[in-house]
Amino acid sequence: MSSDTENPLGPPPWLNAPPVEPYPYEDTYDLRTGPDLHPALLGLLPFVGMWRGRGQGGFPEPEDYDFAQEIVIRHDGRPFLMYESRAWRLDAESKPAGPAVRELGFWRPVLVNGRPGDEMEATMMTQTGVLELYLGKATGTRLEMATDAIVRSPSGAEVTGGHRLFGIVDGALLYAHEMSGNGQALSPHLSARLLRVGG
Repeated sequence: MSSDTENPLGPPPWLNAPPVEPYPYEDTYDLRTGPDLHPALLGLLPFVGMWRGRGQGGFPEPEDYDFAQEIVIRHDGRPFLMYESRAWRLDAESKPAGPAVRELGFWRPVLVNGRPGDEMEATMMTQTGVLELYLGKATGTRLEMATDAIVRSPSGAEVTGGHRLFGIVDGALLYAHEMSGNGQALSPHLSARLLRVGG
C-alpha cells in the first residue's frame, strides 16, 4: 500500500503498539531444565545436547582439511528437534584458521495415527545457498537419512544429493556426511567425532 493512500480501516493495530517482551518460551539442550521432551522424541533423546569435537572434510574441496565443530540439538517441548552446527577450520598446529560451514535444521519423527515410528524427516540449510530435505530412519542410537529434494539459490553451491549417518558410540556423537555435486557421485564430505559438553 502506498504511503499516500489512506487506509479506510485506519492504521493496523500493530503499527503503534509498544515493543514486545522477550520470547516467552524456552528451548533447551539440557533435559534437566526447560520444557519436558515431547513423547514423540523419546527415540531421539540420546542426541539432545551440546557436542564439540573434531573431524575431517573433503569433497568438494580439492584437498582434505581438519576442522573443529560444535553441534547443539535442542527442543522446545514440541515434536521436533532443532539442529545447529558451527564449524571452523584448523591449521597444521590445530589452531583455528577461519570459520567453516554453518548449518541449521529441524529433525521430525513421522507420526502415524499420532504415534512416532522410526521414520524421520529433516530439513538442513547452510550459508552456501542450499536447502536439503532428508528422509530416513532412527533406530536406537543410529539415525540414517538421504536427500529426497534439494533447493539451491541461483548462486548456491552445486549440491545434487546427500547421505548422512549419525550415531552415538561409547557416549560420543559420530557422523559421516556424503555429498554429490559438480558432476561427481556421492563422495565423503564431512566426518567427525564429538563429545557431549552440555545437556
